[in-house]
Order: sequence, then C-alpha cells, then structure tokens
Amino acid sequence: MIALETVAPVIEWQSLSPVLIVLGGACLGVIWEGVLPRRLRNPFQIVTLLAAIIGALTMLTLNFLHASLATDAATSVDPKVGLLAVGTLCSDGPSMAAWFALLVFGGLALLIFGDRQLNQGASAFASAAATTPGSDEEQLADTIGREHTEVYALGLFSLAGMMVFVAANDLITMFIALEVMSLPLYLLAAIARRKRLLSQEAALKYFLLGAFASAFFLFGAALIYGYSGSFQWAGIDSAISGGSTSGVAVVTFGDGILITGVALLAVGLLFKMGAVPFQSWVPDVYTGSPTPVTGWMAVGVKIAAILGMMRVFYVALGGIRWTWQPVIAVVAVLTMVVGVIMALAQTNIKRLLAYSAVSHAGFILTAVVGTQFYVGAGQLNAIGSVMFYLIGYGFATIAGFAIIMMVRRGSAEAWDLDDWAGIGVKNPVVGVLFAIVLLSFAGIPLTAGFIGKWAVFTSAWTGGYWWLAVVGIAFSLVAAYLYLKVLIKMFFAPPAEGVRVAKASPFVWIPVIISTIATLILGLLPGPVMQWLSTLEIFIR
Repeated sequence: MIALETVAPVIEWQSLSPVLIVLGGACLGVIWEGVLPRRLRNPFQIVTLLAAIIGALTMLTLNFLHASLATDAATSVDPKVGLLAVGTLCSDGPSMAAWFALLVFGGLALLIFGDRQLNQGASAFASAAATTPGSDEEQLADTIGREHTEVYALGLFSLAGMMVFVAANDLITMFIALEVMSLPLYLLAAIARRKRLLSQEAALKYFLLGAFASAFFLFGAALIYGYSGSFQWAGIDSAISGGSTSGVAVVTFGDGILITGVALLAVGLLFKMGAVPFQSWVPDVYTGSPTPVTGWMAVGVKIAAILGMMRVFYVALGGIRWTWQPVIAVVAVLTMVVGVIMALAQTNIKRLLAYSAVSHAGFILTAVVGTQFYVGAGQLNAIGSVMFYLIGYGFATIAGFAIIMMVRRGSAEAWDLDDWAGIGVKNPVVGVLFAIVLLSFAGIPLTAGFIGKWAVFTSAWTGGYWWLAVVGIAFSLVAAYLYLKVLIKMFFAPPAEGVRVAKASPFVWIPVIISTIATLILGLLPGPVMQWLSTLEIFIR
C-alpha cells in the first residue's frame, strides 16, 4: 500500500498582509451591516475603512523597508521579494509601488464616501437602491434616513481585487482578481441618490460590457494555455521562446492559437483601461455613477488595468513584442485622437473628464509600446514612467471629481459647463484648486501632469517609437485648449445664476487639499519620487 504524503503549502503571511488586511476590513464591514443598528453603521464603517488602509500601508512600508535592507546587505534570499502564495502572486518593485498608490488613492477616494454635508445630511448614495425610483418606498426610506453604508465594504473589496490584479503571476489569479475588482464597482455605479435611472442605466451598461470583456479575457487565457500548456508568466514565456519548464521541453500548438489568445486577452485589458475601440462605456458610466464612485473608478481601475497589462505583455509575452507593439501603437493613437476630439465636443463636465480619461489612457500607452527597459541609474524606464504618470493622474482625478461634488445648482450637482461660468469668482479657493487640476491634466509645467507626460513620451521616443511620442505631444497641445477653455469660463465669464459652491465636510476637503498639494509637489520636486520609482521598475517571474 502506497502512503500518500501531503505537504502543507508555504504562505508568506507578512508579505501578503496588505491584501489580507484590506480583505479583512471589507469582511468586517459586511459583519457590521448584520449586527449593528443603523445609527452606528456609518461611524463603524468609516473607522474600519481608515484602520484597514492605515494598517495595510503600515505593513507594506515594513515589507518594503525589509526588502530594501535585505538588498543593501546583499542577502541571497529575501522572503518579502519573490513569488508568493504558492507562486500565484509576485512581490516585486512594480507590485509594491502599485500597492502603495492603490492604498493611498483608495483611502482618499473612499473617504469621500463619508460626506453627509453636501446632500443636507444624506450621502451621495440612494437610501434604498432596491426600490423603484420615485416610488413611495423610496420616499419613505428618504424620510426615515436610511442609507447604504455597505458602500465602504464594497470599495474595500474592489481595492483588494485591484491589488491582487497588479501582482498576479498567472492568468487564473488575474481573472479572479478582475472579477473581485469589477463586481463591487457594478453595484456602486447603480446606487446614486439623484438621477437614479441614469445611474442604473450606467451600471447595466458597465455590467453587460464588462461581462463580455471578461469573457474575451477568459477565452484568450484558454487559448494561451492551449498553446503553452501553462497559465503562469514564466511558463508562457518559456513556450514562446522555445525553452523548457522545470527541465521538461515545452510543446506548443501553433502560433495562430497564440496570436488569437493574445488578441482576446488584450480586449479584456484594454476595455478596463478605457482604450479605443473599447471606450464606449466610459462616458456613460462616469456620468451616471455617484461622483465619489466615479473618482475611485477613474483612478483605481486605470492603475490596475494598465499595470496588469504591462505585467502580462512584458513578462509573459515579451518574446513576441514585435507582434503586439504595432497593434498597441495604433490603439494608442486612436485612443488619444478619439479621447481629445470627443472631449472638445462635451458640454457636461463629467463627460468631459470621462473622455479626458480616455485620452490619458492613450498617452500612457505610448510608454507601454516603447518597452524601454534599460536606462541609466536613477532614470525611469517604461514601467517607472507609467507609474509616475498614474500617480500624478490619480491625485488630479480624485481632486477633480471631489470638487465637482461641491458645485451645485439647487440641491443637485451642476454638470452643465455653462453652470461653471464664474465659479472662480464666486469661490476663488475652489476655482484655484480646480485650476491646478486642469493644468495638470493639460500637462502645463510645474504640475505633475507635465512631468508625467515628459516621462512617458521620453520612454516612447528612446524605445524607438519617436513618431508616437510626436503624436502624443501634438494631441497634448490640442487637449490643453480643452482645459484652458474651461478655465476661461470659470474665471472670465459672467457668473451663472442659481449655481453655488456648497459647503463640504472634511471627508471631501481633506482628499482635495492633499491631492492638489501632491499635484504641485510632484510638478515642482519630482526627483525623490522618480528616484524611488527607479528602484522599483523590474518585473519578476
């Protein structure tokens, strides 16, 4: 009789602790909804949110310092850097940088969920999302002050999915993280307090198109597995390069399967980042979703999608980059062109920023195409350039959508661009803060946006795609007109009647102030962050 021996898997609990803390906070938030009376749920949820973000950032910092010390000491093995959870996750420089960014932006964006002052004591979310808009049940829920405090838990679940997505070491883990990231956002998009039908329409579009994109991703993963016999990046790369896995020769089954799989995989990833021709959901979902959710979605999903795509294409598919580079270059050009031109035609501030987000995806893709890996000490390669751009974009976006919440016509947010006429005169503080946001989007010097665009265009140029950098610079100039047009309306047009800047709570002001200050600091003193990122720009397998 043969004895079966079971070996317990080795789990790197400390290295995984940032993700586990966020997931624990999300699960605790679900428990609060079941055991606490309604009046206590919101404060408990906010405390849990802050504790989860601070705890995860603390553990991530300790892991980073431990890894840095181990590297400085030239140790051969460091448990904080390498493959985690039986090879399903990567703990490397890009994943650590992405986790830092996601936790900071998640804390700022999800904190805005707690505002109750802009809606006269109510949140930005529907009081009873399952009721018919305008029904007696909805009016009763509004009257007695019901609210959906589980939005904090949903936000933490989406954050955990994003963190796993950017660190995934195989296609199955990435797909699971994709769903964990997306499903909470589908729900959050549907529960706006005002314009509920628009919100529900946006959520339905996001869900249906997102489900199709996930199916494309999964089908592509299946075809790549059929070609390589592996879901892991190292196994796929080995199959493409004709090597071996664990000493066993890799048998492949036709380049047609591989190319088709890569194309289908790219559809799922490009959809999430809002690149053309998969951008149709972006303006509708950004407009219909509650504005705090739009801010979080615009930052978190873009960071996760772009860095996840870079891990797949650089680590697993780097051996066929001559095949996918021209295709992604064309996508980058189309994304910049469509994003900028469509933004110029908008009269709704949220749709304008939505198409602006599309154009930013195109600018970022220029660096992805460049695949610039080897640079001098202290300089940014393609990965570091993209990460710096995303950090600057993230701060400006969170501040921008938070400020949109403050500008009101009556009790509702003022989305029409004509309503923003004279806002800078009515409230100079809000006007200046929003001007910083727009100038950063435009890539004006002394802002984070300028340094970010300089970094990604430099990466594309030195990577051999100089013409793509030229296209990016040209459409950046066109986009600058778009943002300057809004600034002129804010400061030089006669003030619109019936529009005011409402008093917001610290839950809104704290993210706005931190984000705008960070936007200026990254533009004036980018050196320390660029130096830090230059040490965290190598993917591992």
